[in-house]
Amino acid sequence: MCASDTAAAAAPRKEVLIMKQRHMTLNPISLTRDTVAACRHHWREGTFNWPMGIYITLVHVAAIIGVMNVPAASWKTQLLAFALWPISGLGITGGVHRLWAHRSYEAHWSVRVFLMLINSIANQGSIYHWSRDHRVHHKHSETDADPHNAQRGFFFAHMGWLYVKKHPEVIAAGRTLDFSDLERDPVVMFQDRLDPWFALFMCFFFPGLVAKYGWGENFWVGFWVAGALRYCWVLHCTWCVNSAAHMFGDHPYDNSWPAENPVVSILAVGEGWHNWHHKYPFDYAASEFGVAAQFNPTKLFIDACANVGLVSKRKRATGAWEKLKERRDEAEDGSADGSAAPVKLSPAAAAVAKKAE
Repeated sequence: MCASDTAAAAAPRKEVLIMKQRHMTLNPISLTRDTVAACRHHWREGTFNWPMGIYITLVHVAAIIGVMNVPAASWKTQLLAFALWPISGLGITGGVHRLWAHRSYEAHWSVRVFLMLINSIANQGSIYHWSRDHRVHHKHSETDADPHNAQRGFFFAHMGWLYVKKHPEVIAAGRTLDFSDLERDPVVMFQDRLDPWFALFMCFFFPGLVAKYGWGENFWVGFWVAGALRYCWVLHCTWCVNSAAHMFGDHPYDNSWPAENPVVSILAVGEGWHNWHHKYPFDYAASEFGVAAQFNPTKLFIDACANVGLVSKRKRATGAWEKLKERRDEAEDGSADGSAAPVKLSPAAAAVAKKAE
């Protein structure tokens, strides 16, 4: 394809590319300008996802009501809200993420049911739909086919992607992947059939009922504090994996966008070791080291279940990483003494090089 053909093909995507190349800024003038420009773009294109946008906005209104009810809540209700942070977070990290989306280990039906229940408390979409979008994310990370492409900015990767319709390439990519394993899982399909009503009950009403019948708390105080406020907080902790852990941190394993971010690991129950995770998504630990070196309660839970025979076939990537390091060291040694092995080109690259000769 000649240069003019390439330019013509890229022309319709010019505005999208410009939006993707914007850098994150804390300048209020730039933030306001960029926000207005993005809103105009999506209004003009008709790409606002109004039902989801209204829902997410109402979630934050409910969280504000929850904050206002904190002084009225007993210490037991406040403790319940705090405890449901890692508990519901585990339903995301150990459940839909590492078990169902990546199939990085196998679990007894009792563990699967438990994880499905606490995943429902997290209320981040059904296991089936969450896993589908996450597999697409890994397959096409930081491209237009990525549901929360970090190249489109921090806010978009964090929560803005929920306010707009999916890019057509995201939808097309989802149709190419196989989700038959999820469809065969009765636990997954049970939850999916009851979505969203079961998750809404578990997220908001269940904590209120626990507080009321557990220690005599006013139901609505439990609903707003342990339900709505805790829910909004856990949402943002999870979203930080898509935003902060794709922009801030170290990159010891490769130069992709995902980074090693210990703060996100604390917020998201061990999911911040993201450079490793995107390098080796099949690793059940989602980190190179053990819990003593890297904060990872999710790995601790999976290992505890394995110790009593409820989890098996845990996959690890440390062997693959050691071999890769050995090859890197050999390549560096070869470069130092001038005896580096010739680079093997792909067929396409070889054809280009031959043409250039």
